[in-house]
Amino acid sequence: MFETLGNRLQGVFDRLRGRGALSEADVSDALREVRVALLEADVALSVVKDITARVRERAVGQEVIRSIQPGQQVIKIVNDALVEALGGNDPGPRGISLEAAAPVAILMVGLQGSGKTTTSGKIALRLKGRERKKVLLASLDVHRPAAQLQLAQLAERAEVTSLPIIAGQTPLQIAERAMDLGRRELYDVVILDTAGRLSIDEALMAEVAAVKQAVTPHETLLVVDAMTGQDAVNTARIFNERVGVTGIVMTRVDGDARGGAALSMRAVTGAPIKLLGAGEKLDALEDFHPDRIANRILGMGDIVSLVERAAETIDQAEAEKLAARMQKGQFSLEDYAQQLKQIGKMGGMSGLMGMLPGVAKVKAQLQDANLDTGMLKRQAAIIGSMTVKERRQPEIIKASRKRRIAAGSGASVQEVNRLLKQFEDMRDMMKRMNKMGQKGMMRGGLASLLPQGRRPF
Repeated sequence: MFETLGNRLQGVFDRLRGRGALSEADVSDALREVRVALLEADVALSVVKDITARVRERAVGQEVIRSIQPGQQVIKIVNDALVEALGGNDPGPRGISLEAAAPVAILMVGLQGSGKTTTSGKIALRLKGRERKKVLLASLDVHRPAAQLQLAQLAERAEVTSLPIIAGQTPLQIAERAMDLGRRELYDVVILDTAGRLSIDEALMAEVAAVKQAVTPHETLLVVDAMTGQDAVNTARIFNERVGVTGIVMTRVDGDARGGAALSMRAVTGAPIKLLGAGEKLDALEDFHPDRIANRILGMGDIVSLVERAAETIDQAEAEKLAARMQKGQFSLEDYAQQLKQIGKMGGMSGLMGMLPGVAKVKAQLQDANLDTGMLKRQAAIIGSMTVKERRQPEIIKASRKRRIAAGSGASVQEVNRLLKQFEDMRDMMKRMNKMGQKGMMRGGLASLLPQGRRPF
């Protein structure tokens, strides 16, 4: 989401890094470009003025201009300003608060099409899995056809309970019935998914206000679509003024939105962004961390989120088995396919690369190398077209077998050859690592792992 803004800001900072010393004029020129970059990213004007004023106040001090690395100092100051704008200095816990008497009511509000119903299912799955909570989902949307059925299907996928549908009930009656069932059957959390509209109107606000007054939710979460830019900020401001929200969930952050809505939301509404929706799958929901988002914008990567995602998706037992097989030199195409599957679960190569520091600068080269999800899926399909014996003994795969595998996977023979060569190189490298041991690797460095014909002179 922040790719365009990040690229613009990194261009500004690259020029600053090349200076041995910075004058006040240098800082002013850089801030002018930062201001333009923020405005082009749909950041609200008031927020742009606040960020640039904050940076100027700190950056023109003697400690920056006379610093050994003034460019790095300015980057640090801009990073701090972005973290503040995103709500990094807010007191209190991050994420959804459940510190209330059970059943804790969570009211989901927002416009139609923002992803509110899907987000309700995602939060239910998250609370059930991470927090070990007993969750009840209830749809209050009696206007959109099949809205209640959609939420019931999401509840089934998340393996939580959905409130039975009774035709003819009003949203207020459904909300009261949901809370009554939550109390009687000892649910920890009741998530109430309200109806949306294509635009904000009095009927929508009156309906939401009535439900909120009746159930007094502990959390009122506004779901906004990051792709709508400044319209998302305006929606958040109006909902907050008319109904009052305790937090914001931004959806479709995996799209090509400019990122300005996220930077503006906290400052314009006063409500913190709590969660980010990054895909249609039920587990595609992330905690919002202002410092990590600021790091991504400035090209510093997000190693912490990468490690957390790996911990959530990688099967520890399978990883240990694979490590033992690799140490014995028994790495097979079946193991390789398992690794491809794990990478897909973690968001694909593009998603992982976006969290590594400095990768934005070599993005073009990465694209040329075809490090995309499509490539991983094609390789998985090729391996899937092999027999068990072929996967365990790839050396038996000759011309006729390659043609059969290519036809079965919809790939070309060249792609099959490429996969087998990559796998062979990987297996050879693992054998050399095991043979050399840790001390040998330290003496020879990375060059010692490369095949003889590929080592640098």
